[in-house]
Amino acid sequence: MGTVTIHVGPRGRGTHRDIGAALAAAPAGAEIRIAPGEYAENLRLERRVVLRPDNTAGTVVLRAPAGVALTVAAPGCLVRGLVLRGADPAEPVVRVEDAAGLTLDACELERGRVDVLGSAAASGNARNTLLTLADPLEAELADPTGGGVLLLRRTRLRGARHAALVLAGDARARAEDTLLETIDGVGVVVSGHAVLLADRLRVRDTSGSALRVRGDARLLAQDTTLDGAGRNGVLVEERGEVRLDDCRVRAAGRAGVHAEHEARVHLTDCRITDAGGSAVAVGGAARLTAHGCRFADPAGNGVLALGDAEVTVTASLVTRSGFTAVHLDGNAQGRIGGCRLEGSAEHGLAVVASARAEVVDTTVSGATMCGVQVADAAAVSMLATRVEGGETGVRLRSSAPAELRECVVSGARRTGVEIGPDAHVTLSATRVAKTGSAGVSVDSGARLRMDGGGVFAVGGSGLVVGRGAEPTLRGIRVDGTAKNGILFGEGARGVVEHSDLSACAYPALHIGHDAEPRFVGCRVFDCAQDVAHAEGARPVFEECVSIRVPAASPATLSQGSARAPREPAAPVGVAPAGGRPVPAAAPVSVDLAELGEAPPPPETLEDLLAELAELVGLGGVKRDVGGMVKLMQTVRMRQEAGLPAPPLSRHLVFAGNPGTGKTTIARLYGRLLKALGLLERGHLVEVDRSALVGEYVGHTGPKTTESFNRARGGVLFIDEAYALVPAGVANDFGGEAVATLVKLMEDHRDEVVVIVAGYPGEMERFLASNPGLSSRFSRTLLFDDYSADDLVRIVEHHAGRHRYELDAPARKALGELFAAMPRGAQFGNGRTARQVFQQMTERQAMRMAEIDTPDARQLVVLDEIDLPRLVGSD
Repeated sequence: MGTVTIHVGPRGRGTHRDIGAALAAAPAGAEIRIAPGEYAENLRLERRVVLRPDNTAGTVVLRAPAGVALTVAAPGCLVRGLVLRGADPAEPVVRVEDAAGLTLDACELERGRVDVLGSAAASGNARNTLLTLADPLEAELADPTGGGVLLLRRTRLRGARHAALVLAGDARARAEDTLLETIDGVGVVVSGHAVLLADRLRVRDTSGSALRVRGDARLLAQDTTLDGAGRNGVLVEERGEVRLDDCRVRAAGRAGVHAEHEARVHLTDCRITDAGGSAVAVGGAARLTAHGCRFADPAGNGVLALGDAEVTVTASLVTRSGFTAVHLDGNAQGRIGGCRLEGSAEHGLAVVASARAEVVDTTVSGATMCGVQVADAAAVSMLATRVEGGETGVRLRSSAPAELRECVVSGARRTGVEIGPDAHVTLSATRVAKTGSAGVSVDSGARLRMDGGGVFAVGGSGLVVGRGAEPTLRGIRVDGTAKNGILFGEGARGVVEHSDLSACAYPALHIGHDAEPRFVGCRVFDCAQDVAHAEGARPVFEECVSIRVPAASPATLSQGSARAPREPAAPVGVAPAGGRPVPAAAPVSVDLAELGEAPPPPETLEDLLAELAELVGLGGVKRDVGGMVKLMQTVRMRQEAGLPAPPLSRHLVFAGNPGTGKTTIARLYGRLLKALGLLERGHLVEVDRSALVGEYVGHTGPKTTESFNRARGGVLFIDEAYALVPAGVANDFGGEAVATLVKLMEDHRDEVVVIVAGYPGEMERFLASNPGLSSRFSRTLLFDDYSADDLVRIVEHHAGRHRYELDAPARKALGELFAAMPRGAQFGNGRTARQVFQQMTERQAMRMAEIDTPDARQLVVLDEIDLPRLVGSD
């Protein structure tokens, strides 16, 4: 038999005058068509039926005179295109009872919440059943096996009080393309063992949290937006579990995501911006993981972990936080891998109390205070991490062990690495450079072990050792210090073995009163003086030498001219004459499995190719990279089939002017090769001549090898590579760097991809400088200058990131500005676009300062008059 159709309307033979009467007459499976109008009724669905307007959606209003407008007590019910209006916004407008099922499609719900009920005695094994957004719930709607089931599609709910959607017991619900707004309370509450699946859900303007999950409930959301929550964007309590994929949480009054008790939260590709508190806050014994996320502009911390919480953040950005970017306190544990922590108003990373942090392949930059601060009894382990800028680069004042391996600390306004009293620190293959004062300071009673690496171009002494400190330094280099290479203060001790000091403005070694350091197999190069003693100093020198030092101390260091066998320098790992070998630093593989858990899901080839396609301009480069990816896919398929791989060089030449995206493409190329399984890590190590070429004989080979080893498993990107072979210079150490590089490329052909970059003409000369280069770099990618339209799009990209907009006249004038710009040596392509955007924001800020109360629109829009003028224009 076909579907029975029953009509409701004010007139017509066989037409029911109200919906309740139609329901009483309807058999199971009937469809009730309702004429336009407002119906003041309380409905109860006790059989499977369909309610829909006889006309278009929104023409039928069901208004509850009191109580609940619609109660569903049967499975498989469908309501489509109706407006349901509650009598009291604090009460339900729709209730789905235990074991009932309802679909609300294209409906409008006003003045009341939706309740989905379930059994409070439901078993807890639902937590062990992993639901995905592929689970349609349709079968559950027709025949619920547990609590009530609700499917929301293209539906809007507004004006509720206390909450908009409530799931209890073992209820289940799915929300698709649904909007909850203007809620005096919480947007969604999921409790008990309930489950909510959300796809393209929007929740905005709630006075409480947008989403609240507690008990043993679970929530899985994708492509969901939470705007303007009065409290938290997402609040997860007790044993609740939340998974958010590709979601946005904006302008929450407190935390963007807050997890407490034993909650579990998993964030993937999410954006949390402008939180009134921390972007992410985790307390109690809660666990949170975040991958590929962006936490921007929180008033508090980017990531805050307290109590016994655990956080794992990978491949994510934390930027412009009002407090410390990542703060770990109490007994919290944090794992940070492949992240960027940028521009925090306090520290980049702070680990205090008894917290623990493991940091891998991460960049910390632009912190106002310390890049990394460790205090109390906290512990930190850092691997292959860069710390750039900050008042102090890394400050270690904890009694627990701290370790930095293969790290770079540069650009601190004061000390690079500050080691406080009683701290226990290990620095392995770590470089400290370009600091405002000392490179490394070791306070009284501290213990430092430093193997390999060194201190370069600092504004004070390379290492400063305080009273009672006793460092062990092996195989380090100290070069280009504005003061002493190593300063041992009063009463200091320690051992320095097989280390080199060069180009120090003050005496390379300063030994304070009552200090007793021991030096074994050390060398001083190109300094005005090698050693300065205070009265009562008692240093010990064994087989040490000074080379090209006019004021060498005969009682301490031997003159290089008299001990010629010590020059040139022995390579790293080879014993100098009469000395012990300096151990070569082995390359360390960055593996998140070492952090105590499985690595995050790898980036997919499809996602990376999509990211490539979204880049502005670079049409030819995109085609070339896409073609290489296809070629390498074929190579991999042949290998998997047991066939020999065809000869293929993965090394590349990037030829183009500055600012044309060469570094961006190089970084993406490494990630593509990792996704193809052709590189282990896919990370990028960017160097130039200064990182590869030494200042004296025997110095260049180890420097080049160290840079190459840091790139093992990834990409070595050599910018301005032609500078390694200066035009017209015959005897230059750059040739040794090139020869070393060619050999390393041959010895490790499957471990490292080398990309050399620079101006097109200069790169041709570079390739011709060594016969081994042209055979290893057989493919050149040409980076054309950006067009005027491309540059406008780049400015619009920067504007969007910083929440500005260009009006139409500004966009047109900007294109004309770029078209008229001279494309000379000072033109920086993408860098020029970034500079123009910065100038526009500065000019707009000056305009706003002259307006007493600019409105929100004025603060956002960049006008034509904000454009900078070309030099020489009217």
